[in-house]
Amino acid sequence: MTLVAVLAFAQTPQPFPQPGGRTTQPARPAPAPTPATASPAQPAPAAPATATASAASANEVAPTEALLGVPIFPNAQFIASYNAGRGQRYYIFGTSGSFVDLVNYYRTTLKQRGELTYEIPATHEFDVGKFDEDKMAFPPGVVIKDFQSDVSQGYPNPKPGGQPARFPTIIQIVPVPK
Repeated sequence: MTLVAVLAFAQTPQPFPQPGGRTTQPARPAPAPTPATASPAQPAPAAPATATASAASANEVAPTEALLGVPIFPNAQFIASYNAGRGQRYYIFGTSGSFVDLVNYYRTTLKQRGELTYEIPATHEFDVGKFDEDKMAFPPGVVIKDFQSDVSQGYPNPKPGGQPARFPTIIQIVPVPK
């Protein structure tokens, strides 16, 4: 009976580190893989991966309206594209235009009202193609998000010294399949 009580109150091991928590074993760095034995399935360390992602996005070429299948808001700056899975990518643009101006622009150019999906932070979505859940990770469309609020001056411009320093509004475009 005593053994059951001791086991019931024993500390359960945690599989993931918790903020402010203590580890019982000192952290051991993983040995660096040699090029001949490196496997593509192994995750890279966080710092180099971030640096690589930043370098890759700095070298990316802005997509065209023809590639995206939707118009790009005038003066919008291409920030980056990301793998959405299932062969899709999504493209992020920053703009100094207001959320209301962007929603009105896309309502006019896409000839649809779209849908306000969130009020805070304001997020408006326009679906521009059919979603095939067997082949797609995201529906084709344009999402506009207001990044300016009482707690945020906007989305930080990832380009060092880039203007504006923060984008009040962000555009996410999932291209229309061809």
